[in-house]
Amino acid sequence: MYEFGDFSIFHFVEQEFKLDGGAMFGVVPKKIWGKMVDVDDENLIRMQTNLFVVNTGDKIFLCDTGIGTILTEKERKIYGTSQESAIESGLAKNGYTADDIDYVFLSHLHTDHVGGAIKEENGKYITRFKNARYLIQKDEWDDATNPNERTGAVYIVERLRALGESGQIDFVEGDKEIVPGVKVVRTGGHTAGHMGIEFSSGGETIVYYADIIPSVHHFKVPYVASVDLFPLDTMKIKRSLTKRAKDGEIAIAFDHDTEIAVGRAFEEGVKTVIKPLY
Repeated sequence: MYEFGDFSIFHFVEQEFKLDGGAMFGVVPKKIWGKMVDVDDENLIRMQTNLFVVNTGDKIFLCDTGIGTILTEKERKIYGTSQESAIESGLAKNGYTADDIDYVFLSHLHTDHVGGAIKEENGKYITRFKNARYLIQKDEWDDATNPNERTGAVYIVERLRALGESGQIDFVEGDKEIVPGVKVVRTGGHTAGHMGIEFSSGGETIVYYADIIPSVHHFKVPYVASVDLFPLDTMKIKRSLTKRAKDGEIAIAFDHDTEIAVGRAFEEGVKTVIKPLY
């Protein structure tokens, strides 16, 4: 756990999975990214879903929900996961339950970010965090509930329907302050309605921009996943984020990094190095 001002943050690994390395690094050649991460003979790289909990002293935020527990057998093979989710146990190890969460921030509605938001009970999908408000960009919701040929594999409408029927969604349009010191920022890029969240207290700011910068290896502006629908928008927001990080204004929480969950950027000669915040 790390404390900054009146706020505190901790993280836990919800579960591990694998994705195609080329998909994660886009136009960057394998000869380059293959030196940064381990890759198996199927071109898959190891990843994980890092979930972050921020306590403002008044409200408790959960940033994304990981893969969860309701994948089909086909999806488990695609993601290379046993689906042993630690979403409940990860919260419990830090003294929380799902019922303690006040806000669930959903950066976007891909399976590896929204899967844990719901669960199956008595053959029916229901929300996992029954006391929480779910923060979702309105245009992200519209796209996710009306997927096309490119997005249909990662937007699962029947599962999202449980969120829609719960009455727990707070739709956001653009940037918005949620509570003092906490604001969401619509980024686009990865998806049209992708958004980040920033937590500021005691003169420090920790940002979670999810798949805009999914790992420390994606800190460089051109390193954009090929699955991003609007890569030039991703690069635009990354230019701003990386400058703020190198200027010491923010620390960054990484959703899929296997080594560093929250890090600060430091200039060492001509290189930028990311070091753990805690």
